[in-house]
Amino acid sequence: MNRLRAAWAGRPLLPFAALSASYFAHIGFFNPYLPLWLKSLGLPLFTISMLTAVQSLTRLFAPYGWGMLSDHTGERVRWLRLCATVALVVSLGLWWDAGVLWLAAVLLLMFTHTSAMMPMSEAAMAHLVSQGGSFDARRYGRVRLWGSLGFLVTVFAAGAWFERHGMAHFPHWTLGTLLAVVVSTWLLPGLKEDAADANVPGTQHPPVWPVLRQPVVRWFFASAFFHVLAHMAVYVFFSLYLDALGYAKSTIGILWAVSVVVEIVWFFTQSRWLPRWPLTGWLLVCAAAMALRMGMTAAGGQWLVVLCLAQLLHALTFAAHHTACIALLSQFFPGRLRGRGQALYSVLAYGLPGVLGALAGGAVGVALGLASVYWLAMGSSLLACVCAWRVGRLAARLPQ
Repeated sequence: MNRLRAAWAGRPLLPFAALSASYFAHIGFFNPYLPLWLKSLGLPLFTISMLTAVQSLTRLFAPYGWGMLSDHTGERVRWLRLCATVALVVSLGLWWDAGVLWLAAVLLLMFTHTSAMMPMSEAAMAHLVSQGGSFDARRYGRVRLWGSLGFLVTVFAAGAWFERHGMAHFPHWTLGTLLAVVVSTWLLPGLKEDAADANVPGTQHPPVWPVLRQPVVRWFFASAFFHVLAHMAVYVFFSLYLDALGYAKSTIGILWAVSVVVEIVWFFTQSRWLPRWPLTGWLLVCAAAMALRMGMTAAGGQWLVVLCLAQLLHALTFAAHHTACIALLSQFFPGRLRGRGQALYSVLAYGLPGVLGALAGGAVGVALGLASVYWLAMGSSLLACVCAWRVGRLAARLPQ
């Protein structure tokens, strides 16, 4: 392990690319197929939506808690290793069929550790993907595309595996992918930032509230909230929606893979496209694309071609939106604020909308059918458009 870490010493972004690949390889099978595994256990739709909402529930507190701890100690890599190891051990609980409360407890503890890993990783490598103090979309895209590749491999491979062998091996896949995550955290360089010291000028934590009081920041988080709330229709219900329409699990995996392929293309080429518009302009374009994607999914679920075209919009609705948000966060929360900025993004843009989207979507899906979830998601996308437009107006008034 030390020899491999030394070999990568001259390429400091490579270990972060390995972590991104392994982490999203885990997410690539876990998130799309968790609802189908829970369905195979005989659980009803609303119970499934509640259990899938546990991941978003942990994003209400875990990222900010771990972010504060890593900001305070400067030991981001150390906490990444701890989180990955605990999640691996806890995942063994999925092997026991002990009822819904047991599943909820296992998922809660596991997600409490995994949901904070990407914010800490983004904060740890922030200075490595910057040039001259500004965000470098090309360097960031080269790291992040490895996560998309990891997701692509497992979402496709797991779909084919589950189609042939059934969902019983879901816990095995969880253990194997989390083991890869643990190994990748130990390949990270032992980065350590100076810990905060109240007696040393410049090392104290600057307060975060003055940043949050800025109107442009509040509207930014509102835009991200409604954007991701719409995306929950995909994250939580897409596999169930397709399964209800009669699509095979291998086809479900292919449709997920289509979205990841265009995501990879975007991350690889984004440095060519991002400079053409301001970051706030991209927020608006991505929100409009989300409204179109949700409408196509709701109205055209019976037609595979329409679903494929809707999935192609993932390049904008996720990849471009994610990069724009990360770049804006680096502007709003610089230096020793960045750990808490990343954590707040996880809480406000993924935690809250994740819980609300999963629970409300489950209730609406039971009452009106799963297609109705996508019509509601389209409405949320339009609200994101309004908020993104407001961010652009406010940002234009800021001093350059």
